[in-house]
Amino acid sequence: MTLPTMAGGIDRGLLRAWCQAVDEGPFHALAVGERIAFGNLEMHTTLSFAAAVTERVRLASTLTILPMYATDWAAKSLATLDVVSDGRLDLVVGVGGRRHDYDRAERSFAGRHQRLDDQVAELRRIWAGGDVDGLPVGPAPVQSGGPPIFASAMGTKSTARAARWADGNMGFSLAPDTDDHETSIRTVVDAWAAAGRAERPYVSTSFWYSLGDRAAAELDGYARRYLGIFGDEAAVMMASMCSSAGPEATLACIERCQATGMDELYLVPTSPDPDRLSELIDLIT
Repeated sequence: MTLPTMAGGIDRGLLRAWCQAVDEGPFHALAVGERIAFGNLEMHTTLSFAAAVTERVRLASTLTILPMYATDWAAKSLATLDVVSDGRLDLVVGVGGRRHDYDRAERSFAGRHQRLDDQVAELRRIWAGGDVDGLPVGPAPVQSGGPPIFASAMGTKSTARAARWADGNMGFSLAPDTDDHETSIRTVVDAWAAAGRAERPYVSTSFWYSLGDRAAAELDGYARRYLGIFGDEAAVMMASMCSSAGPEATLACIERCQATGMDELYLVPTSPDPDRLSELIDLIT
């Protein structure tokens, strides 16, 4: 379950309520997304809060746009998250697709794919006890060798790159009732095999969902706001593809992802109302 940090209207009380309900609910992980040029809560701070008020669930960064960070700072920040969560961090990394976020982070958009490859290798080296110019960059993560690192690769080229270093891959679907999830899984599995990886990759996906009396309008409005950075025409077109509005459609999308063999599904709410989370729990249990 993803926290509704992109939906707006989140205060301390609501954040605590969502974190604790997820921790007590039928979920494997609690996730937080990242953007800079948007009105969301900052991801690492939110994950730190979640670590403090939960005990059981894994904590997932979905996703850390690693090329926007200085590598040594990321190594320290992420290892700290692993420490304060007692080894519950799952790291999802990618290059993102919004130049605006890179501009606000004062990082170059060019060369981001190679930076990501190099940064993952450096994170693992530091977390294994390696120094930087003779100086340590601690703390040591709780999980041996550091948190598992999953890619958020979309497309054949990026998936092939990720297959060299990732523990698995996480995708995203606008229309999870119609997307060819079998093809997505096969693309990842084939990339891992081509890279000489003996183990099967962990494959997951995610999608936006909406419940309540105005589910369709809420999902459409959320998608348009989130995608608006790509222009009104593109946002309207992509929002029209979103299909998981209402309980029947949401459950059908969940069941389709499960039936195709996805290892995990991250649900992304379009409302901060905790009643919507209660409705979802009732729907899936």
